[in-house]
Amino acid sequence: MNYGISGLSIIPLRKDPSERSEMTSQVLFGEHFEVHEQFMGWCRVTHGYDGYEGWIDQKMITELSERAYYKVVNSPSAVCTDIFNIIPVDEERTLMIVAGSTLPCWRPYKKEFSVNRDVYQMTGNFTYQAPIDVRKFIIQQALMYFNVPYLWGGRSPMGIDCSGLTQIIYKQAGIQIPRDASQQVHLGTAFSFVEEAQPGDLAFFDNEEGNIVHVGIIWEKNKIIHSSGKVRIDNVDQFGIFNVETKRYSHKMRVMKRLIEPEE
Repeated sequence: MNYGISGLSIIPLRKDPSERSEMTSQVLFGEHFEVHEQFMGWCRVTHGYDGYEGWIDQKMITELSERAYYKVVNSPSAVCTDIFNIIPVDEERTLMIVAGSTLPCWRPYKKEFSVNRDVYQMTGNFTYQAPIDVRKFIIQQALMYFNVPYLWGGRSPMGIDCSGLTQIIYKQAGIQIPRDASQQVHLGTAFSFVEEAQPGDLAFFDNEEGNIVHVGIIWEKNKIIHSSGKVRIDNVDQFGIFNVETKRYSHKMRVMKRLIEPEE
Protein backbone atom coordinates (compact mmCIF):
# COMPACT_ATOMS: atom_id res chain seq x y z
CA MET A 1 0.00 0.00 0.00
CA ASN A 2 1.45 3.36 -1.10
CA TYR A 3 -1.52 5.71 -1.04
CA GLY A 4 -4.69 6.16 0.97
CA ILE A 5 -7.62 8.45 1.72
CA SER A 6 -9.92 8.87 4.68
CA GLY A 7 -13.27 7.23 4.04
CA LEU A 8 -14.18 7.80 7.69
CA SER A 9 -15.36 11.00 9.35
CA ILE A 10 -12.15 11.37 11.37
CA ILE A 11 -8.97 9.28 11.60
CA PRO A 12 -6.49 9.88 14.46
CA LEU A 13 -2.91 10.55 13.36
CA ARG A 14 -0.60 9.28 16.10
CA LYS A 15 3.01 9.92 17.05
CA ASP A 16 3.84 6.21 17.30
CA PRO A 17 2.20 3.00 15.99
CA SER A 18 0.00 2.34 19.01
CA GLU A 19 -3.52 3.16 20.17
CA ARG A 20 -1.93 4.43 23.39
CA SER A 21 0.28 6.87 21.53
CA GLU A 22 -0.31 10.61 21.53
CA MET A 23 -2.67 11.89 18.82
CA THR A 24 -0.80 14.68 17.04
CA SER A 25 -3.41 15.48 14.39
CA GLN A 26 -6.41 14.09 12.53
CA VAL A 27 -7.24 13.18 8.95
CA LEU A 28 -10.76 14.26 8.01
CA PHE A 29 -12.97 12.60 5.43
CA GLY A 30 -11.67 12.95 1.88
CA GLU A 31 -8.15 13.98 2.86
CA HIS A 32 -5.49 11.89 1.14
CA PHE A 33 -2.03 10.76 2.21
CA GLU A 34 1.05 8.83 1.13
CA VAL A 35 2.03 5.64 2.95
CA HIS A 36 5.77 5.26 3.62
CA GLU A 37 5.98 2.33 5.99
CA GLN A 38 3.84 -0.48 7.41
CA PHE A 39 4.43 -1.98 10.85
CA MET A 40 2.25 -4.36 12.88
CA GLY A 41 -1.02 -3.17 11.37
CA TRP A 42 -0.01 0.49 11.32
CA CYS A 43 1.01 2.80 8.48
CA ARG A 44 3.35 5.77 8.66
CA VAL A 45 1.90 8.43 6.40
CA THR A 46 2.38 11.98 5.18
CA HIS A 47 -0.81 14.02 5.15
CA GLY A 48 -1.39 15.42 1.67
CA TYR A 49 -2.93 18.68 2.87
CA ASP A 50 -0.32 19.93 5.30
CA GLY A 51 2.61 17.50 5.12
CA TYR A 52 2.10 16.30 8.69
CA GLU A 53 3.58 12.86 9.40
CA GLY A 54 2.30 10.20 11.76
CA TRP A 55 0.88 6.72 12.16
CA ILE A 56 -2.62 5.54 11.18
CA ASP A 57 -4.31 2.27 12.05
CA GLN A 58 -4.32 0.35 8.78
CA LYS A 59 -7.92 -0.80 9.37
CA MET A 60 -9.06 2.81 9.03
CA ILE A 61 -7.48 3.42 5.63
CA THR A 62 -9.29 3.41 2.32
CA GLU A 63 -6.56 2.33 -0.09
CA LEU A 64 -6.00 4.19 -3.35
CA SER A 65 -4.16 2.94 -6.41
CA GLU A 66 -1.48 5.25 -7.77
CA ARG A 67 -3.80 6.24 -10.61
CA ALA A 68 -6.69 6.97 -8.22
CA TYR A 69 -4.38 8.90 -5.87
CA TYR A 70 -3.17 11.26 -8.58
CA LYS A 71 -6.70 11.69 -9.85
CA VAL A 72 -7.64 12.91 -6.36
CA VAL A 73 -4.55 15.16 -6.20
CA ASN A 74 -5.11 16.71 -9.63
CA SER A 75 -8.92 16.98 -9.62
CA PRO A 76 -10.86 19.92 -8.16
CA SER A 77 -12.26 19.49 -4.68
CA ALA A 78 -14.80 21.22 -2.48
CA VAL A 79 -14.86 21.58 1.32
CA CYS A 80 -17.78 20.84 3.64
CA THR A 81 -18.81 23.88 5.71
CA ASP A 82 -21.62 22.31 7.76
CA ILE A 83 -20.51 21.43 11.29
CA PHE A 84 -22.03 17.98 10.68
CA ASN A 85 -23.55 16.57 7.51
CA ILE A 86 -25.19 13.22 6.79
CA ILE A 87 -24.68 12.04 3.22
CA PRO A 88 -26.70 9.14 1.82
CA VAL A 89 -24.63 6.23 0.51
CA ASP A 90 -27.53 4.01 -0.51
CA GLU A 91 -31.03 3.18 0.77
CA GLU A 92 -29.67 1.72 4.01
CA ARG A 93 -26.37 3.46 4.70
CA THR A 94 -25.30 7.03 5.39
CA LEU A 95 -21.98 8.78 5.81
CA MET A 96 -21.31 11.45 8.44
CA ILE A 97 -18.76 14.13 7.62
CA VAL A 98 -17.69 17.21 9.56
CA ALA A 99 -16.75 20.77 8.66
CA GLY A 100 -13.42 20.96 6.88
CA SER A 101 -13.83 17.57 5.20
CA THR A 102 -12.62 17.40 1.62
CA LEU A 103 -15.03 16.46 -1.16
CA PRO A 104 -12.60 14.98 -3.71
CA CYS A 105 -13.04 14.74 -7.48
CA TRP A 106 -15.72 17.42 -7.25
CA ARG A 107 -18.28 17.76 -10.04
CA PRO A 108 -19.68 21.27 -9.49
CA TYR A 109 -22.66 21.07 -11.82
CA LYS A 110 -23.90 17.84 -10.26
CA LYS A 111 -22.74 18.65 -6.71
CA GLU A 112 -21.14 15.21 -6.62
CA PHE A 113 -17.82 13.90 -5.39
CA SER A 114 -16.20 10.50 -5.49
CA VAL A 115 -13.79 8.24 -3.61
CA ASN A 116 -12.53 5.42 -5.81
CA ARG A 117 -15.67 4.23 -7.61
CA ASP A 118 -18.11 5.44 -4.96
CA VAL A 119 -20.03 8.55 -5.98
CA TYR A 120 -21.76 10.73 -3.38
CA GLN A 121 -24.30 13.53 -3.69
CA MET A 122 -23.54 16.58 -1.55
CA THR A 123 -26.77 17.86 0.01
CA GLY A 124 -25.39 20.43 2.44
CA ASN A 125 -23.23 23.55 2.43
CA PHE A 126 -19.75 23.67 0.94
CA THR A 127 -17.16 25.96 -0.58
CA TYR A 128 -15.73 25.33 -4.01
CA GLN A 129 -14.40 28.78 -4.75
CA ALA A 130 -13.27 31.54 -2.40
CA PRO A 131 -16.20 33.26 -0.59
CA ILE A 132 -17.08 36.75 -1.78
CA ASP A 133 -16.45 38.23 1.68
CA VAL A 134 -13.64 36.06 3.05
CA ARG A 135 -13.35 37.85 6.40
CA LYS A 136 -17.06 37.66 7.14
CA PHE A 137 -17.06 33.98 6.16
CA ILE A 138 -14.09 33.16 8.45
CA ILE A 139 -15.79 34.71 11.47
CA GLN A 140 -19.12 33.09 10.64
CA GLN A 141 -17.51 29.64 10.47
CA ALA A 142 -15.33 30.17 13.54
CA LEU A 143 -18.36 31.12 15.66
CA MET A 144 -19.97 27.80 14.73
CA TYR A 145 -17.24 26.10 16.80
CA PHE A 146 -18.11 28.09 19.94
CA ASN A 147 -17.86 25.84 23.04
CA VAL A 148 -16.34 22.91 21.11
CA PRO A 149 -13.97 21.22 23.61
CA TYR A 150 -10.21 21.63 23.30
CA LEU A 151 -8.51 18.46 22.09
CA TRP A 152 -4.77 18.17 21.54
CA GLY A 153 -4.31 17.23 17.88
CA GLY A 154 -7.99 17.84 17.11
CA ARG A 155 -9.24 19.31 13.82
CA SER A 156 -12.97 18.61 14.13
CA PRO A 157 -16.13 20.01 15.79
CA MET A 158 -15.92 17.15 18.29
CA GLY A 159 -12.63 18.46 19.66
CA ILE A 160 -10.08 20.91 18.29
CA ASP A 161 -6.82 22.57 19.30
CA CYS A 162 -5.83 26.19 18.69
CA SER A 163 -3.96 25.73 15.41
CA GLY A 164 -6.42 23.07 14.24
CA LEU A 165 -9.15 25.71 14.54
CA THR A 166 -7.29 28.30 12.49
CA GLN A 167 -6.21 25.76 9.86
CA ILE A 168 -9.67 24.27 9.38
CA ILE A 169 -11.46 27.63 9.30
CA TYR A 170 -8.99 28.93 6.72
CA LYS A 171 -9.35 25.69 4.75
CA GLN A 172 -13.10 26.29 4.52
CA ALA A 173 -12.31 29.77 3.18
CA GLY A 174 -10.04 28.30 0.50
CA ILE A 175 -6.78 29.36 2.17
CA GLN A 176 -4.23 26.61 2.87
CA ILE A 177 -2.05 27.11 5.94
CA PRO A 178 0.21 24.71 7.89
CA ARG A 179 -0.90 22.59 10.83
CA ASP A 180 0.99 24.11 13.78
CA ALA A 181 0.97 27.65 15.20
CA SER A 182 4.78 27.66 15.06
CA GLN A 183 4.50 27.15 11.29
CA GLN A 184 1.53 29.44 10.69
CA VAL A 185 3.33 32.38 12.28
CA HIS A 186 5.76 32.55 9.34
CA LEU A 187 2.97 33.43 6.91
CA GLY A 188 1.42 36.78 6.10
CA THR A 189 2.29 40.36 6.95
CA ALA A 190 2.91 41.45 10.54
CA PHE A 191 1.30 44.52 12.06
CA SER A 192 1.88 46.08 15.44
CA PHE A 193 -1.35 47.42 16.92
CA VAL A 194 -4.62 45.68 17.74
CA GLU A 195 -6.37 48.77 16.40
CA GLU A 196 -5.08 47.81 12.93
CA ALA A 197 -6.62 44.33 13.11
CA GLN A 198 -9.41 43.22 10.81
CA PRO A 199 -11.75 40.26 11.34
CA GLY A 200 -10.02 37.05 10.29
CA ASP A 201 -6.47 38.18 11.06
CA LEU A 202 -4.43 35.83 13.24
CA ALA A 203 -2.74 36.60 16.57
CA PHE A 204 0.13 34.49 17.91
CA PHE A 205 1.28 34.09 21.49
CA ASP A 206 4.52 32.82 23.02
CA ASN A 207 5.82 31.33 26.26
CA GLU A 208 8.67 32.42 28.51
CA GLU A 209 11.19 30.80 26.17
CA GLY A 210 9.85 32.78 23.23
CA ASN A 211 8.29 29.78 21.48
CA ILE A 212 4.95 30.24 19.70
CA VAL A 213 2.45 28.16 21.68
CA HIS A 214 -0.96 29.57 20.79
CA VAL A 215 -2.92 31.17 17.95
CA GLY A 216 -6.38 32.67 17.59
CA ILE A 217 -8.62 34.46 15.10
CA ILE A 218 -9.21 38.15 15.72
CA TRP A 219 -12.90 38.98 15.47
CA GLU A 220 -13.41 42.59 16.35
CA LYS A 221 -10.66 44.94 17.42
CA ASN A 222 -10.73 43.74 21.02
CA LYS A 223 -12.14 40.22 20.65
CA ILE A 224 -10.48 36.92 19.73
CA ILE A 225 -11.87 33.47 18.95
CA HIS A 226 -9.51 30.73 20.10
CA SER A 227 -9.37 27.20 21.52
CA SER A 228 -8.19 27.08 25.12
CA GLY A 229 -10.10 24.58 27.23
CA LYS A 230 -12.84 25.09 24.68
CA VAL A 231 -13.42 27.35 21.72
CA ARG A 232 -14.15 30.65 23.38
CA ILE A 233 -14.28 34.40 22.87
CA ASP A 234 -12.02 36.58 24.99
CA ASN A 235 -10.64 40.10 24.97
CA VAL A 236 -7.31 40.79 23.26
CA ASP A 237 -4.94 43.74 23.41
CA GLN A 238 -1.25 44.45 22.85
CA PHE A 239 -0.37 42.51 25.99
CA GLY A 240 -2.24 39.33 25.08
CA ILE A 241 -5.49 37.48 25.73
CA PHE A 242 -7.52 38.63 28.71
CA ASN A 243 -9.78 35.81 29.89
CA VAL A 244 -13.23 37.26 30.49
CA GLU A 245 -14.04 34.62 33.12
CA THR A 246 -10.89 34.61 35.26
CA LYS A 247 -10.19 38.33 34.68
CA ARG A 248 -6.54 37.50 34.03
CA TYR A 249 -4.21 37.39 31.05
CA SER A 250 -3.91 33.80 29.81
CA HIS A 251 -1.57 34.22 26.81
CA LYS A 252 1.20 36.72 26.04
CA MET A 253 1.03 38.49 22.67
CA ARG A 254 3.92 37.91 20.27
CA VAL A 255 2.73 39.10 16.86
CA MET A 256 -0.36 39.64 14.73
CA LYS A 257 -0.43 38.55 11.10
CA ARG A 258 -2.57 39.38 8.09
CA LEU A 259 -2.89 36.44 5.68
CA ILE A 260 -5.84 37.79 3.69
CA GLU A 261 -4.90 40.14 0.88
CA PRO A 262 -6.67 43.51 1.03
CA GLU A 263 -9.34 44.16 -1.57
CA GLU A 264 -8.42 46.42 -4.44
